[in-house]
Amino acid sequence: MSGHGAPQTQIADCHDLRVAVVAASWHEVVMDGLIAGAQRALDDHKVEVPVVVRVPGTFELPVVADALAREGYDAVIALGVVIRGGTPHFDYVCSAATDGLNRVALDHSVPVGFGVLTCDNEQQALDRAGLEGSAEDKGYEATAAALATALTLKKIKSHLLG
Repeated sequence: MSGHGAPQTQIADCHDLRVAVVAASWHEVVMDGLIAGAQRALDDHKVEVPVVVRVPGTFELPVVADALAREGYDAVIALGVVIRGGTPHFDYVCSAATDGLNRVALDHSVPVGFGVLTCDNEQQALDRAGLEGSAEDKGYEATAAALATALTLKKIKSHLLG
């Protein structure tokens, strides 16, 4: 299982953070699970009014994440799923999404929660989607990671770290 060894989530009060979630639309059941997991994490961390934006697919995540980062969000959570098929399309979309989201984070010093599932088949995606019976909750994990990183960056900016 890929989640083996994951760190324990530390719940923190993030009520003062501006947070946006950008989610792809393909694979509706998986995406509903990822979004629900993200919402649980936002609720646990007391994020009061997150913005949720939908895009057609995973390929479109970076450009919208970039626009949200430019608008001053403290964290952006990117959720999507790409399931391997019989063509190189999988490799191109996964690479473009990963590279693009990483670029957004580095260009804007804004954490981007990477909740993009890159799976060989639909069952792997369902197992990671945070649905009833899923082994993992990647929407929750990506959101919690982005929020923890946003708090660290806030401390650095306030010279409170160290």
